[in-house]
Amino acid sequence: MITVRPSDARGHFDFGWLDTRHSFSFGSYYDAAHDQFGTLRVLNEDRVQPGQGFGTHGHRDMEILTWILSGALEHQDSMGNHGVIRPGEAQRMSAGTGIRHSEFNASSEEPVHFLQIWVLPEQQNLKPGYEQKQFSEAERRNRLRLIASPDGHDGSVSWHQDARLYDGLLAAGAAVKLELSPRHSAWVQVATGSIRLNQGCELVAGDGAAISEESLLNLEAIEGSEVLVFDLA
Repeated sequence: MITVRPSDARGHFDFGWLDTRHSFSFGSYYDAAHDQFGTLRVLNEDRVQPGQGFGTHGHRDMEILTWILSGALEHQDSMGNHGVIRPGEAQRMSAGTGIRHSEFNASSEEPVHFLQIWVLPEQQNLKPGYEQKQFSEAERRNRLRLIASPDGHDGSVSWHQDARLYDGLLAAGAAVKLELSPRHSAWVQVATGSIRLNQGCELVAGDGAAISEESLLNLEAIEGSEVLVFDLA
C-alpha cells in the first residue's frame, strides 16, 4: 500500500530568514494524522537565508541526521564538534542524554537548502555521539547508496535504530530497485525532480510516500532527480 504525502499538504512556515516545510508534526505545527511514520519522527525541508540560522538549542533522546541539498551549513555543538556540512555529506548526532548545538548558513551570499531528519532511538538515555561522512556523486549516481544504518554497513553513518536511509541521484529514465527488510515499511522522499514509484505512483519534488505491506520498491526517474528512501522497522 502506498499513501502519498503531497508537498503542498505539509506544514509550511516562512519566517523570512527561514522557509520550512514539515512532513510530520513539529514545533507549532500539529497534524494528528501525520505525527510520525514508524520510527521516522521528523522530516523537515529547510531553506535558510545567507548568514542566518538556528542559535544554540538542545535536544535529547533522538537520532538526528542532516542532509544538505545545496549550499553549506555550519555546525557547532557542546561535544566540541565544529565544521561545515556540504552536499553529499551526512551528519548524524545521537542526542541521547542531551546535546546542545547551533546551525548557521555558512555563506554570506547563497541560501542553504537541507533536510533535517529525526529517527526515534531504540532506547533512551544513550551516550551522545557525532559522525559526519561524505558520499560522492559517483557513489549515488543511478543507484541507491546506503548512507545511514544501525551498524555502519558499507561505510554508512550509524544510528541507534533498525532503520536504513538511502540516497540516489537518478538521471531521466534511470530505474532502481530496493528489496525491503522483512516486516519493514518504507518512506520515499523526492528531494528534486520527479519519479514514478512501483510503476503507478508519480511523485514530484517535495512529495513523500508512506509504503507498507510491500516487499519491493521500484523507482524510475521521470527527469533528473534526487530521492531518499527510508527502510523502517
